[in-house]
Amino acid sequence: MSQQPLAYLDPGFLESFEARPLRLMAEYLEPLRRFKEQKIQDTVVFFGSARVNSLHRAERALKTLSSRGVSEADHEYQAELQKSRKAVEWARYYEDARELGYQLTAWSQTLPSENHRFVVTSGGGPGIMEAANRGAHDAGGKTIGLNIRLPYEQSANRYITDGLHFEFHYFFMRKFWFAYMAAAIVVFPGGFGTCDELFEILTLAQTDKLSKKIDVILYGREYWEQVLNLEPMAEWGAIARQDMDLLHRADTPDEAFEHLKEHLLAHHFPPDNGQADEAPGLAKTRG
Repeated sequence: MSQQPLAYLDPGFLESFEARPLRLMAEYLEPLRRFKEQKIQDTVVFFGSARVNSLHRAERALKTLSSRGVSEADHEYQAELQKSRKAVEWARYYEDARELGYQLTAWSQTLPSENHRFVVTSGGGPGIMEAANRGAHDAGGKTIGLNIRLPYEQSANRYITDGLHFEFHYFFMRKFWFAYMAAAIVVFPGGFGTCDELFEILTLAQTDKLSKKIDVILYGREYWEQVLNLEPMAEWGAIARQDMDLLHRADTPDEAFEHLKEHLLAHHFPPDNGQADEAPGLAKTRG
């Protein structure tokens, strides 16, 4: 007669509907343990499209496509060519995210602290996420990837620090960790997911559900001014005029870095407030 496994070691039970609360708690407690082990105090989170390529990859793809020499009458090919040219233009955001990740990480490593401060964090996937992790990796610092299991598009990039690559099943637990430790957010051009993450943070800030001041930077005026115009919300009274001040804008890595540095030094450094030894950097959400 085979021995019955302990309930908490039984894969069949752990994957069952009844064990869902345990899986939720695991996605809270397991990252918490690792953040403590690695002495991560707080983060700067980069959001942005997973579909942005590096300039090198985008130019190589355009060159390959252009070399096919298809007739100008081939409308499908011309549309593909136009899309590839746009990808080269779009690639500047990858390079800017990489540079900003580098600058922020190089600077944070000069700060006198027993813990790792303002650690570059992304959703762990390709595109802007890869670029941010890559820049931090290039600077020799720790960098975090909060990856989500999806049927497409989202495999973890190779620049995440060993031990700081996390895999989530639940979107809301992943969002929790984005907000829980963040001192600032940088939002690069992106799609539905990026906008969802942006408005989640803005809602928490607007409703005073964060116990610390989070800076939110929209990176790339050319893109965001076409996509996101909040002025009518204020004019119609859907948001208060001062809610517009929750967002700041930047167009270059230097501009974004200087703004981040000013915010982080003014609002987040040095305050360990005696909590660092117990729980490095875990700034509490209200309630």
